Amino acid sequence: MDHTLLAFVNLFLFCSCLASPPNFVLLFADDLGFGDLGCYGHPSSLTPNLDRLASGGLRFTDFYCTSPVCSPSRASLLTGRYQTRSGIYPGVLYPGSIGGLPLNETTIAEVLKPMGYATAAMGKWHLGFGANGMYLPTNQGFDQYLGIPYSHDMGPCRNLTCFPPDVKCFGLCDVGGVTVPLMHNDVIKQQPVNFLDLERAYSDFATNFITVSAKKKQPFFLYYPSHHTHYPQYAGPGAAGRSLRGPYGDALLEFDTTVGNLLATLEQTGVINNTLVFFTSDNGPELMRMSRGGNSGPLKCGKGTTYEGGMREPAIAFWPGTIRPGVTHELASTLDILPTMARLAGAKLPQVQLDGVDMTEILVNHGQGKRKAMMFYPTDPSEMYGLFALRLEKYKAHFYTRGATHSGTTPDKDCDIFSVLKPHDPPLIFDLEADPSEKYPLSLVIRPDLQDLLDRILKVKDQFEASMVFGESQIGKGSDRDLEPCCTPQCSPKPSCCQC
Repeated sequence: MDHTLLAFVNLFLFCSCLASPPNFVLLFADDLGFGDLGCYGHPSSLTPNLDRLASGGLRFTDFYCTSPVCSPSRASLLTGRYQTRSGIYPGVLYPGSIGGLPLNETTIAEVLKPMGYATAAMGKWHLGFGANGMYLPTNQGFDQYLGIPYSHDMGPCRNLTCFPPDVKCFGLCDVGGVTVPLMHNDVIKQQPVNFLDLERAYSDFATNFITVSAKKKQPFFLYYPSHHTHYPQYAGPGAAGRSLRGPYGDALLEFDTTVGNLLATLEQTGVINNTLVFFTSDNGPELMRMSRGGNSGPLKCGKGTTYEGGMREPAIAFWPGTIRPGVTHELASTLDILPTMARLAGAKLPQVQLDGVDMTEILVNHGQGKRKAMMFYPTDPSEMYGLFALRLEKYKAHFYTRGATHSGTTPDKDCDIFSVLKPHDPPLIFDLEADPSEKYPLSLVIRPDLQDLLDRILKVKDQFEASMVFGESQIGKGSDRDLEPCCTPQCSPKPSCCQC
């Protein structure tokens, strides 16, 4: 029996033998780079639980997000569609943003709910708040939500302290807006949020959700987009000062500890062998923060850029008894998580143009993936410029390059904001297997055989761009200060009176 047929048979038997629909836990770190975890080579990060996932599961080397900043990357993760289709561009959403993830977009939670899944989200939403909280997770397929509806630096730094409590964290936050709220479903539970107790609250929330679902024998989907390790970092008493890496390492350790609590709960409730745990990050590290901003390892640049450091992420799939330990070099993306979970749950895919593909063959058989190409848009995509870069198999072509404020302070001058937009015709082409740092572009002059490769790249680019219909920009709708969440909405003067 040839390998292709054998893999198909194994996959068929696997799907047929699932006693019940699997549970899903989706972990999404914030501004965490390719080189930040111990299992990806960082010498001083303390991540024992994520390392456990990697040693007992499948670690990806070529896994990509879809945007080098937060909101658009999250939109793509939850919908399986490039952010340009849903209109989550340019940049990110803010507390008073009028727009948000359109309610006619279908999230992973909405795909799974018809199959009887309980769904919950905790952590950083960052896909809009809107009038009367219309864009919150509870209106996007999630039964429950506990978290902050946007980035934790989008408000005064009040109550953002390190440990002990009299030591202020190093960092600047937005001033002039409301203090950061903690939401429970669509109600503000606390404003300003107590960051030192936040991870404990998340851990308790997740433990209760998993335990109740397991007792009911109801399949569940838990989505945990963490605030860690976005700048400015914070850590409670259980993690502060315990890592060798300073405040960034402490924040990472606190996130890792929550992951450990989730794994313990899955074990205690007896569902760990029927649960797929998937971990990745939203975009590359914010290098402008230096040691407080993360590490992209050997990759070029970081957050805000379409170089590898901004787009390639660590990713781990863990499912005891189903996913064999190992490493895969197959090309995959956050876009692929929705169709994969739908396949495993036996759920129907949304009747829209999806950009994700099913990864089940990679997960179950360590086989070849369906994804052959990955598209790269900048933080401000437009139909006029189109794609900034495209990866086809092991090659990446840059049609435009540009630095970003987020990736400043590095010795590489291509990364910072002063590296202005540069078109490349022909594109810069890199062999990412031989040169993942994107240092040595291949030359058509020296290697005329590359013309065939370039022709294939341009064909894939043209076909993709012909299929792309840009949705109305939700971020372009602007902001309204009256939309900023306030637990005492009729109080005065705002925003200082928004406290509870």
